[in-house]
Amino acid sequence: MDEFERLLRKYERIDKDGRPTRGGRDEEITYAAEGEQEEFIRIPRDRVAVVIGRKGQTKREIEERTKTKIEVDSETGEVFITSTEETADPLAVWKARDVIMAIGRGFSPERAFRLFNEGEVLEVVNLTDVIIGNDKNALPRIRGRIIGRRGRTREIIEEMSGADVSVYGKTVAIIGNPIQVEVAKTAIEKLARGSPHGVVYKYLERRKKDLELESTTYYEALEGEPGDFGENYEGPDEDYDDEDFWED
Repeated sequence: MDEFERLLRKYERIDKDGRPTRGGRDEEITYAAEGEQEEFIRIPRDRVAVVIGRKGQTKREIEERTKTKIEVDSETGEVFITSTEETADPLAVWKARDVIMAIGRGFSPERAFRLFNEGEVLEVVNLTDVIIGNDKNALPRIRGRIIGRRGRTREIIEEMSGADVSVYGKTVAIIGNPIQVEVAKTAIEKLARGSPHGVVYKYLERRKKDLELESTTYYEALEGEPGDFGENYEGPDEDYDDEDFWED
């Protein structure tokens, strides 16, 4: 029996109130389904190996840090995440989902693990929702404007907002606290809609003055302290050297 079919059948062994149904001995459930949480996502197939990691190390670390069970279908990119008897954090399944989704959107595991920190969130911007018009060349041009020459524009967005940014396919993924994410997202959408780079940089510089105070207030509300997220920065995930991509 296919592993995913087995998982689906296990999930179906609960009644409408979420209680395990009674079955024969040959239908024994590995662990109680009552109160069990699960999430299903699909990631690009070329990112499956990164999610799994060398000898399964990345997948295993996510499972250990969230106390969840993760099943990955290498052929389809489908990922099942379920809680286990050891899962204590009610948000653990969602955290594991967001970390896997971030890796699927181009982040390295090390940068995606920032989502394990309290108060950090993931936002994915679909560039096709921002692009105006039907110009078939618009997407690569806009990706180039966001990344910049040798990745410099994206680096500036990260430095000024405090968020991490990954441009992958038709999406831009952002990791940070909600305030940082909103600033980075606004800058990205401005670039996507045609604002000159200089205008966007001025916006980031203006917002940077308020970010530290707003972020401090946010973390204090969570009874935490703002951390230094720069030490794990690995440089741009993707560079554009073509001069045609550099504008303004």
